[in-house]
Amino acid sequence: MTPPGLHVRNASLTFGQRALFSKLECEFPASSWTCLLGRSGSGKSSLLRMIAGLHLPDNHHLDLTTSDGEALRGRLAWMAQQDLLVPWERVLGNVMLGARWRGERSASAVARAREMLALVGLAERADAWPAALSGGQRQRVSLARTLFEDASVVLMDEPFSAVDAITRLELHELAYRLLAERTVIMVTHDPLEALRLAERILVLKGDPARLVPLAAPETPRPRALDDAEVQTRQTALVAELRETADAQ
Repeated sequence: MTPPGLHVRNASLTFGQRALFSKLECEFPASSWTCLLGRSGSGKSSLLRMIAGLHLPDNHHLDLTTSDGEALRGRLAWMAQQDLLVPWERVLGNVMLGARWRGERSASAVARAREMLALVGLAERADAWPAALSGGQRQRVSLARTLFEDASVVLMDEPFSAVDAITRLELHELAYRLLAERTVIMVTHDPLEALRLAERILVLKGDPARLVPLAAPETPRPRALDDAEVQTRQTALVAELRETADAQ
């Protein structure tokens, strides 16, 4: 499935009397990986949910078009900060939750779920219960479930923030490899995570917030921690985020 680019226009969100952001406009090119950063409460996750069409209060608006003119519905997958594994299903069943909700219980669906578990290194844990998994393993199952949907657009809301630092680095490598060629938008609080993975970096700043683009390193992804350009740009990105917080 060829991934579309996304064009967001007139994105507005108000809580009470406060406009979190108003009339935002941005492009997410096809097959690109964009990271969205900003201070807590700036509206990053809300904007992502608006793009996904998930439930929000009535005081929001967004015009979304795709580069191919087709509806986004049916071409979108969501990966949340929490792994959202249900305890009454084994690992294989958790990977197949979307298929089960859609009434798809074919042998081919089961085979595909097992294939996704193999890709994330958990083929031997297909029959395990979620409670028996480590935090990193649970996030791998969540990634396998995202891959199982075979969506061309993937939205990720801090998907690796709940795991330890070493596991996070391993998941960066895995996610980059397995989500290649898709249009990915990821919310993160971690400047280094954005600099390792992103082709494009957007910072929500101001009151109401606006989207400020920052240059990402030009070296191949996923970038090494000791990449000189990563280190240089990390200093600039942290300074931008501090300026954002100090301005509030």
